[in-house]
Amino acid sequence: MANIKSQIKRNGTNEAARVRNKSVRSALKTSIRKFREAADSGDATAAADLAKAATRALDKAASKGVIHKNQAANRKSAISSRANEIATSA
Repeated sequence: MANIKSQIKRNGTNEAARVRNKSVRSALKTSIRKFREAADSGDATAAADLAKAATRALDKAASKGVIHKNQAANRKSAISSRANEIATSA
C-alpha cells in the first residue's frame, strides 16, 4: 500500500483508466475476432464490412491511447491485406 499522497491518488487514477481502457480493448478484440471469423468462412462482403469496422476500432483505440499507434498501424495492415486476399479469391 502506498504511503505517499500523490501515489495514492495515482493508484486511483490508474484504476479508473484501467476500467475505461478495458471496455475499449474488449470491443477492439471483438471487432477483430468477427472479421477473422468472416475471413475464415470466406464471406467477402461481410469481411469487407467487418474489416472497415475493425480498422475504425483500431484507430479509436490508438487515439485514446489504449494501444500504440504503431501497433494499430501494424494490425490495420494485416487486416487490409487479409481482406484484399479474400476479395481477390472470391
